[in-house]
Amino acid sequence: MDNIFTVAKAGKYCNVSTQTIINWIENGHINAYKTVGGHRRIKKEDLETFMRKQGIPIPEKMQTDDRLKILVVDDDPIIVETIVQALEEDEFNYEVISASDGFEAGLQINHFKPNLLILDIMMPDIKGYEVCEKVKSNPETKNTKILVLSAYLDEERFEKMKQHGADVCFSKPLPLPQLREEIARLLGLR
Repeated sequence: MDNIFTVAKAGKYCNVSTQTIINWIENGHINAYKTVGGHRRIKKEDLETFMRKQGIPIPEKMQTDDRLKILVVDDDPIIVETIVQALEEDEFNYEVISASDGFEAGLQINHFKPNLLILDIMMPDIKGYEVCEKVKSNPETKNTKILVLSAYLDEERFEKMKQHGADVCFSKPLPLPQLREEIARLLGLR
């Protein structure tokens, strides 16, 4: 599988945006194929052939620690396990960890520095909007995207969460394909 790249991985390999890779594919500069689900895949040798022709430097080795990081915060272990498993199997090869309460979430945010936070706003020890405020007010984490999931959200609460820094809010249960799409969109991969 290391010889087959997603569009996002090819972008990192070439040090260009995902959209640039898509443009190169659509203009016939790079050979690619589509999976049954409609996702583009590029063979490493095809990408490197194109890179040599264009004079783009080929990295000596692919960075292993450049995966996008996602932190899932929810006190329901079944929900956490379902989301983590779905994201670990995702085409974008995210690095995913979880926290079961607000205190652990705070530690993980500071240590793990996620690109995206999936947050349940109804936890016993902390309010979701407090987490949003802390994340968005810290210069080191202010660019972290926040996707809120809750079984108890109405339009008023959605608005309150957005005012406190949430990027998007959804009611539980959110179907996994939709969750994956929203995450990819928030992280600029779609």
